[in-house]
Amino acid sequence: MKGLSLIPTEKIVERLRYENPWWINKQIPDVYQSMAKRLYFKLFYPFVTEKSVRRALVLMGPRRVGKTVMLFHSIQELLNESVNPQKIFFVGIDNPIYVHLSLEDIVDLCKKSLNQNNLNGCYVFFDEIQYLKDWERHLKVLVDSYPETKFIVSGSAAAALKWHSTESGAGRFTDFMLPPLTFQEYIHLKKMNHLIYDGKTSYGGNQISYCLTHDIKALNREFVHYLNFGGYPEVVLSEKIQSDMGRYVKNDIVDKVLLRDLPSLYGIKDVQELNRFFTYIAYNTGNEFSYETMSKESGIQKDTIKKYLEYLEAAFLIKVLNKVDVTAKRLKRVTSFKVYLTNPSLRTALFSPISEADSEMGNMVETAVLSQWMHREKLDLTYARWKDGRSEGEVDLVLVDDKKYKPIWGVEIKWSNRYFEKPHELKSLILFCKANNFKNALVTSIDQSGVKIIDNLAFSFLPASVYSYNIGDITLKMKYTN
Repeated sequence: MKGLSLIPTEKIVERLRYENPWWINKQIPDVYQSMAKRLYFKLFYPFVTEKSVRRALVLMGPRRVGKTVMLFHSIQELLNESVNPQKIFFVGIDNPIYVHLSLEDIVDLCKKSLNQNNLNGCYVFFDEIQYLKDWERHLKVLVDSYPETKFIVSGSAAAALKWHSTESGAGRFTDFMLPPLTFQEYIHLKKMNHLIYDGKTSYGGNQISYCLTHDIKALNREFVHYLNFGGYPEVVLSEKIQSDMGRYVKNDIVDKVLLRDLPSLYGIKDVQELNRFFTYIAYNTGNEFSYETMSKESGIQKDTIKKYLEYLEAAFLIKVLNKVDVTAKRLKRVTSFKVYLTNPSLRTALFSPISEADSEMGNMVETAVLSQWMHREKLDLTYARWKDGRSEGEVDLVLVDDKKYKPIWGVEIKWSNRYFEKPHELKSLILFCKANNFKNALVTSIDQSGVKIIDNLAFSFLPASVYSYNIGDITLKMKYTN
């Protein structure tokens, strides 16, 4: 074992015993027991126990969304199901004590720490796997060498994880993406489910099952709180952290990705330039950009901007939305696009909390709605913007059918009740619906619900908070049934 001479083997074995207290007391640490499970846990856990397919499970996601907690909850569940505690290993790869070791070395030490001859029937959890160079190659070897062992790994440098696990782990890895909290999960973690009931809403001439609220004012208060603080479980549950969002989220999430993860992955020389660029995007979340204006306003070369956007998107910090025209045709040359933060509370961390009367609310609500949709894989979301001799306009969110290149629906995201009273002012949406033979569309409001008929079109109005909750709820239900 190369590198072992630097630190005595017994010290590393001691550390392993410390990290795995259930070997003795059959319990995960109290701090994790007391934390509520994310709603995504029910989806994740079956992959942990899946043994008929010989694959490692790779849990990916941005920093601070609760990946380590989910690993510990999985361990607790295994213990509850009477799995032998001495067949469950947890190793935090981010600890410098393991820095010179390969995964194979660590696995050998796991066996040594419990005097085991083999790891048959064991579950081995590696947390923060990205700290190990060439981790995917090592993991692939382990999967092949230990067919009777289940390997579960997590990592935050999402860019590398996603790329490496697809490139190198073909047929050996199962990816599971854990995104920031949805508004539905936020309500669940805050134990505010009493605000929601199962009801029906009218869409496209039909009554559809939909989660509604008895108290829109209370739900909106929570929604504004979610915009400011809602992306990360620890922030949601700690007022202390909320009072110092800048330090907690910025240092722990933004800075570590921008100043450490991305530079080390992509060899970025000017980390301050990347930092400045991300701050500029965060301030303008939900706005339309072009490479020209970005370059002019930031003073960064266009080619560098393209790379930065790619890196930030790979690290789950931003989402780039491309543009279609009024009939949802893709434009041959990508000249402009919208950029959104993957969750609105990232903006609060860099600047300051907003209130519901602030001018930024429109963009923050749009960012929040889009961040709920990001939990659905393989959705071709775009926005429509057009300007021709006859008309011009924009529709905030358009879903395009990949195969037919036709729009399936359009949504106008507003933080205003004005259009509920004056639906005829939704000129862009009316044009868009007519160009695509739509009979209906959805428009969000602050607190108004109902259907308005204008020019033979049925516009269903829903509060933005209710709409956001339902995207998360429907997404989870779809994932459960798939």
